[in-house]
Amino acid sequence: MSKPVKQHIASVALLVENYAEAIEFYTEKLNFVITQDVDTGDSNRFVQISPSHSGDCHLLLLKAESEQDIAAVGNQAGGKVFLILQTDDFWRDYKKMQSKGVVFNEQPREEPYGTVVVFQDLYGNKLDLIESK
Repeated sequence: MSKPVKQHIASVALLVENYAEAIEFYTEKLNFVITQDVDTGDSNRFVQISPSHSGDCHLLLLKAESEQDIAAVGNQAGGKVFLILQTDDFWRDYKKMQSKGVVFNEQPREEPYGTVVVFQDLYGNKLDLIESK
């Protein structure tokens, strides 16, 4: 009998213009934490961030360097929602994000699956903040 395959997504790559400004946005405005920050040389770093208390999935910040990379910054998902940030208290997090100047693309709405709002990161990537029902 074969052993079951155990896999999970450990990181999702996010192209950024600048490590410091991306770290500041995600940690100060969205309350993420730095899980790794290692200088790999040649002005590159291995930077992983994640929402506090999130488990094993992280964002891996990658500095955009090529023309193709730079063109993709802020357009990670071709204009669609790139990531979904799940919360246990929508209104707490929404109000905190508002007070910190996060840009929202719409007013919060109730959907059959929960309370949701689309917001932007510092480069214009779209994210959902959602509290499931």
